[in-house]
Amino acid sequence: MAQILDSLPPESSGQILCCYVNATSKIQVARITNVPDWYFERVVFPGQRLIFETAPKALLEIHTGMMASAILSDTIPCERLRVDEPEVDEPQLQATPEPPVFKSPLGAESGVMAASGEAVVVSSVS
Repeated sequence: MAQILDSLPPESSGQILCCYVNATSKIQVARITNVPDWYFERVVFPGQRLIFETAPKALLEIHTGMMASAILSDTIPCERLRVDEPEVDEPQLQATPEPPVFKSPLGAESGVMAASGEAVVVSSVS
């Protein structure tokens, strides 16, 4: 779940989860100013991922700049930054790889055995 510091106004219908990544080498400031009775502003460092919840109609302003100045470099509709939240009742299954099954040796002196259709070199003890 996203960290909420300033929750959206109660009249906001339908919140969406969004993700923005600062792919630049500069510090950025991300702002949302078009949602009435709500203000959102966060500093986003280079390579940092910003996860936030907002109204679907929100616009994320990206300000990029140096120490004392910043310019509005992009305005992104938050609907484009939307990420899907996993369902709470869906079990999260992770596939574990099967260990290789060694079959008959191809040649005991060569130290080569067949493992699931692939040749695998094993050390032979003399």
